[in-house]
Amino acid sequence: MSVSEKNYTTKDSIQVLEGLEPVRKRPSMYIGSVDSKGLHHLVWEIVDNSVDEYLNGHGDVITVTLHKSGDAITVADNGRGIPVDIDPKHKKSGLELVLTVLHAGGKFGDTDGYHFSGGLHGVGASVVNALSRKLIATVRRDGFEWKQNFVRGKPTTKVEKIAPFRGHGTSIYFEPDETIFKTIKFNPEDIKTHLEDMSYIHSGLKIFFKNDVAGETHDLTHPGGIPEYLQRMITEGQKPAVAEVPFSAARTTGDMMEVAVQWTESTDEVIRSYVNGIRTASGGTHENGFKSALVKAVRDYIETHKINVKGIAITSEDVREGIVGVLSVFVREPMFQGQTKERLNNPEMTAAVESFVRPALETWLNSNVTAANNIIYRVIQSAKARLASREAANKERKTAGSRRLNLPGKLADCKSTDVNKSELFIVEGDSAGGSAKQGRDNLTQAVLPLRGKILNGEGLTTTKALGNQELSDLVSAIGTGAGEKFDIAGLRYGKIILLMDADADGHHISTLMLDFFFRHMPELIKKGHVYIAQPPLYRLDVGKERLWAMDDNHKEEIISKLKVNAKYDVTRFKGLGEMDAKDLRETTLDRNSRMLLKVEIDNPLKADETFDHLLGKDAIHRYNEIMNNADKVAAEEIDV
Repeated sequence: MSVSEKNYTTKDSIQVLEGLEPVRKRPSMYIGSVDSKGLHHLVWEIVDNSVDEYLNGHGDVITVTLHKSGDAITVADNGRGIPVDIDPKHKKSGLELVLTVLHAGGKFGDTDGYHFSGGLHGVGASVVNALSRKLIATVRRDGFEWKQNFVRGKPTTKVEKIAPFRGHGTSIYFEPDETIFKTIKFNPEDIKTHLEDMSYIHSGLKIFFKNDVAGETHDLTHPGGIPEYLQRMITEGQKPAVAEVPFSAARTTGDMMEVAVQWTESTDEVIRSYVNGIRTASGGTHENGFKSALVKAVRDYIETHKINVKGIAITSEDVREGIVGVLSVFVREPMFQGQTKERLNNPEMTAAVESFVRPALETWLNSNVTAANNIIYRVIQSAKARLASREAANKERKTAGSRRLNLPGKLADCKSTDVNKSELFIVEGDSAGGSAKQGRDNLTQAVLPLRGKILNGEGLTTTKALGNQELSDLVSAIGTGAGEKFDIAGLRYGKIILLMDADADGHHISTLMLDFFFRHMPELIKKGHVYIAQPPLYRLDVGKERLWAMDDNHKEEIISKLKVNAKYDVTRFKGLGEMDAKDLRETTLDRNSRMLLKVEIDNPLKADETFDHLLGKDAIHRYNEIMNNADKVAAEEIDV
């Protein structure tokens, strides 16, 4: 037995984490990440608990306050209030158990009064407590107001009876721990958008957002519910509807369900699904049942009315192209994939949703013949376009089959031909390209340098866009073609990584690149092949230690944590070309130490509008953005 094997088997090598230690040690296991997304997930966890009270008939008002500091949140509701009496088994109050013990709560039994809940794991409140430098819980119940304070998950006071109080409810104030998160500043717009989405799903719930940073209070209540939500999504996407009348249906018995859908002239499919009021961004079994119901109902209508499709095989993608849909289900015992609850795994929900949506949609189609015929025409046109695109691609492949692949000369290709292992770094300029080529792993990493800012392809046809040599070289290197000639089978790299300078120019080039991919090669993004590298903007030399900062805020955060009177030197990189190949490899290229952002499109309609505003011909949107936000930017932040 080797020394390492012997050490591994001794009891001293086994570490047992108690209480909330596992959460602080591995926060990403509980909230997905420690970036801005994970930070805001703390808010959603507490809000979900308040929504659970509403779902089960207790309380109908939730108020979320972003305090003036920008890094503190209060979530208050008028529910029953977390129990404060002492638990005889654990000798602690119910409030302390909920906030300090994983899997403690009132949602595990069959008779605890929670028919529907998004917080069935019982870890949400305790995880927020563990990852907060400070948390204050205020409970109003049993005729009194009660309070208890916590620091990084540990109680610093016992539950105190503050004063008599007639009402009921719970208020949670928390400040995220700056030693855990990369940033602790909340984004007011993200919070407002999330809460407004929830108000559509729970049409009887009153939701208020107080943004003390801007001195604003927003009433986000939407009694129109999901049908109103659907119309907002279509309006924001600025895509004309094929059928003016949307389809909507609701079931209020058993596992409650509600759905609304409308076909548009967009080529994208946009479905937002929810389980017990929680957004399931990655879909799941309920969404699978919804999609299946749409396809089967449309096919049944075509067969019943003997519509001649002239030998065209209608695929499920043809039916769903252009739909904008919202699905909300309430399940008594949801099985989520992970604590972040982004996917539903209950196997029975596929059949349950399909058996509800399909007959309702079939009835609607037969009752709205004009709308139905417009939808069927839309589906047939989609199928024809797909077949025409496939024929063009086949013709192109046959023509090019005997020709050698013509790769751009400035591409430093990798040796591997395994798509799953190979990566293409698109870098800004020959200087940065030189550093990247020296620092890369030439077995699996290829480098393609670009000369300055690429052509703005917003509003251009694919043919015109590819008239630009830089974009033409890029498409040749990727191997898929673009526009109607795009074929994912030709993909040469599993990861296409934008590696730009960490400054304003670099961000602008990244935006231009993303717009090109979104407009002319959208499947690359949809199938998860596009990433953005995160190179550092600063290097901090502290004695013999070398630290890296992503931006100004990160730099200041690192400096604030240094010992008093510690000496340090700060270097700001004007571009990646100034970094040694070794440093670039360590911070940005090495798979074991780098950080990549995966590009995902949560809402294609909103993305379409955003690119149009940022890069389109009408400059009024950019002017308004600058005028509305100029006062929020400090002079030293402007990159001239």
